[in-house]
Amino acid sequence: MELVHIGVFTAFGLIYLLILPSKWREWALLVGSIFAIYWLQPTLNIRWLDYSLPTITLGLAVIGWLVTRKPQENGIKLVREDWLTIGVVVGSALLLAITRYIELPIALTSRPPETWQVGLGLIGLVAVVLILRKSFIQNWQINVCILILIGIFIVLKTEIFSTWLSGILRTQMGQDATLANGLDIQWLGFSYVAFRLIHTLRDRQSGLLPDLTLREYMTYVIFFPAYAAGPIDRVERFSGDYRTLTALNGRDAYRITLGLTRITIGLFKKFIIADSLAVFSLSATTLSQSESTSAIWLMLYSYAIRLYFDFSGYSDIAIGIGILFGIQLPENFDRPYLKNNITAFWQSWHITLSNWVRSYVYSPLSRTLLKRENKPSNNVIILTCTLSTMLVIGLWHGITVPFALWGLWHGLGLFLHKLWSDRTRAWYRGLKQKPVTAQLWRVTGVVLTFHFVLLGWVWFALPDTNSAVHALSALMGIAR
Repeated sequence: MELVHIGVFTAFGLIYLLILPSKWREWALLVGSIFAIYWLQPTLNIRWLDYSLPTITLGLAVIGWLVTRKPQENGIKLVREDWLTIGVVVGSALLLAITRYIELPIALTSRPPETWQVGLGLIGLVAVVLILRKSFIQNWQINVCILILIGIFIVLKTEIFSTWLSGILRTQMGQDATLANGLDIQWLGFSYVAFRLIHTLRDRQSGLLPDLTLREYMTYVIFFPAYAAGPIDRVERFSGDYRTLTALNGRDAYRITLGLTRITIGLFKKFIIADSLAVFSLSATTLSQSESTSAIWLMLYSYAIRLYFDFSGYSDIAIGIGILFGIQLPENFDRPYLKNNITAFWQSWHITLSNWVRSYVYSPLSRTLLKRENKPSNNVIILTCTLSTMLVIGLWHGITVPFALWGLWHGLGLFLHKLWSDRTRAWYRGLKQKPVTAQLWRVTGVVLTFHFVLLGWVWFALPDTNSAVHALSALMGIAR
């Protein structure tokens, strides 16, 4: 989000609380989220794509809701509110398509396709709704939906695939395919949307998903404060807040103060601290300009601090805006650099992402391995599950070798800490009788954990393996 987005969303939140009649809050939140995801989507070089991607997101959310519904005797039952929600989604997309012919004070999207083309696509969506409405969804069909989401994610996050797709789309649009680039397809928010959809699909399979209206489900998937950068909320928690919106006291001074305070803190973190540190942070450019080992260490420290204030600043802004709209998004950071072991670090860094992969990667994989006839040893299971989970987190940021190595770096660190903690429990219990030693050990743990995380950021900050290896060698004084 840019400053103009944050300013408009904050003003909308205050109007929502102070002026809007409470009975319209749920609809306002859905409509506001629909228009927001179009506005947040960056302008792309491929014709019509920055209109099409948010529209596809809406279609995926509608289909996701249908697939997760428990069918009745005659299929999935749609009540009047559900049909109204479909009408709002279709009407909003058509309204934005009309901006091809008229100019709005705020450009919510660049020039959309012809209205008849948009209409055909939306008719196709309604046809899918009618078909799925009479269907009885099986587990294998839900698995196919999950695989499709993962497939889209892989294409978007792998440069060779995204460039290939860019070339195809450029050819279809009559544009120069030789200029194809992976950056042509920046589907803002898809990673977080996919995580929310997979969460609801898996919970539908396990019987944990609560009954949700289409309006409720759509708002959860595209809730605009958390759309671009999280946190990754759980639907049952979101639903609890959503269903109390009409009873919300819009003139609650505490809520307004709390929301505005969190937004202000986030703005300070992101636009003052993080953006100032960006000038000195480790990158391919600053690494090539460095002249000493101490300079690279300074750039790495700057990068680590910048990254924390950047990520946590965005989370604070999202949480603050969410508070203004009556939705208390989960906390995402809890002083991670002050934790005294790597496990505690990952329990306090991007908390909602860590919880998601624990629920939908680590736990299913560990259960599968435990059920095998020739069950591996516990340490082999823990190592396999930990490395796989952290590899997923690494590749979620981008399917590249450095991100994969960053994930494996943390996976190995978590496994070694597990072995260490298993063998030192009695010793740690004895520290309760030695407060000075315990405090010294805690400080030592904080320093060691921070520097383990710090060295891992080298893989995160640099674009290729050679640069990362060169930087690590220089940090150790091996080569310059």
